Amino acid sequence: MGAFPLWVIVLDYVMGAIMWTLIGRAAMNLFLPIDSDFFFMRIFVRMTDPLLRLFRPVTPGFLVDPMVPLFIAWFFYLFRFYVMPWLLGYSVMGMLSFPLEGDIAALLYDAFGSDGAK
Repeated sequence: MGAFPLWVIVLDYVMGAIMWTLIGRAAMNLFLPIDSDFFFMRIFVRMTDPLLRLFRPVTPGFLVDPMVPLFIAWFFYLFRFYVMPWLLGYSVMGMLSFPLEGDIAALLYDAFGSDGAK
């Protein structure tokens, strides 16, 4: 984490949270309708509907509605993977060098990683 300035980490966390929320909405929409009374589905819809409206001009009309959140999440992924390293002057950052996912991977490894058993 010390390799990145604080603003990069904050921006990546925000964009990562948005990206994963959009992916979560698409995944939940596989099992539940958009107008479901399930608490988490209502939260996902309420949080992501403004983004869907914002990105409507660049969203192709041929996409079926459940795929639209994934299409928009793809934009956030592209920004995080290509634009952020370019802005920071890196030629390549690598797949797991996203600060948000790197921290989550480190937590999971600490919690479930091998304790010397190989």
